[in-house]
Amino acid sequence: MLRMRSALLATTIFAFASPAFAYTVYVSNEKDNTVSVIDSDTWEVTDTIKVGQRPRGVTVSPDGKELYVACGDDDTVQVYDTATNKMIHTLPSGPDPELFTLDPSGNPMYIANEDDNLVTVVDVKARQPITEIPVGVEPEGMGISPDGKVVVNTSETTSMAHFINTETHEIFANVLVDTRPRVAIFKDDNSEVWVSSEVGGTVAVIDAATQEIKKTFSFQIDGVRSEAIQPVGIRMTHDGKKAYIALGPANRVAVVNGETYEVEKYLLVGQRVWQLAFTPDQKYIISTNGVSNDVSIIDVASDEVIKSVGVGSYPWGVVVKP
Repeated sequence: MLRMRSALLATTIFAFASPAFAYTVYVSNEKDNTVSVIDSDTWEVTDTIKVGQRPRGVTVSPDGKELYVACGDDDTVQVYDTATNKMIHTLPSGPDPELFTLDPSGNPMYIANEDDNLVTVVDVKARQPITEIPVGVEPEGMGISPDGKVVVNTSETTSMAHFINTETHEIFANVLVDTRPRVAIFKDDNSEVWVSSEVGGTVAVIDAATQEIKKTFSFQIDGVRSEAIQPVGIRMTHDGKKAYIALGPANRVAVVNGETYEVEKYLLVGQRVWQLAFTPDQKYIISTNGVSNDVSIIDVASDEVIKSVGVGSYPWGVVVKP
């Protein structure tokens, strides 16, 4: 009886010590046309998927069953079954898809077409385009409001954030930001949109209701030239109290107070950090480091880099399956 109780106690302790969830991380590798698959339990690459040419934007369906990969040089979005990592079909994306976003319901998809100055709206179930929305020159970032009513597209050359009504597919506001805007992201409470400007070196905080800029902030890192500090990827915690911003060739991720907009910390990661993704429990955030061909794993509670994982050539996008 004593042995049985001891065995039961050991099993219980092990169960509590083990991670509650192991997630699957997908990293698009722009130069070798692959997607690396990482297990968040071991932080090891478990598979490498051969995909189309120049994969950049990646996302997954809300139910986690489908992986979407924007293959820019193939002018298509490829769709993969996450259970098998096999391609099941493609979506008509328009020319040179780079970044995209899904409606919170999982359909439709909004795709930035960099070469054609358009946002293409696609029905992912019917696999048919719904409409094309003319925007500024070199559209890049795509962010959607939590209620799915507004999409924000950033146009790099026009230096604008375009606010689009998802029901009418019409632009209802154009906000001038700094040079070469890259990423747009809404706070979970729908109060603000943050837009990173790569060449301008700033992040604009836009009031989502009035479409007015309420704050623009920049970055300073000892020993790093200002022109090397190029904000790109942005991710925020669910409560909106903390934001992480990838700073490109500065090889840093900035930790920013989401309420005061003050930089609290700079985390040294790999070379040319580009995009970011949380694990669904927000215990970790992952950065893609293009020049060093790896991703960095950041512990959110301590804001410390805990591991580097080698992936393919020129990692660009990252997403974690829910």
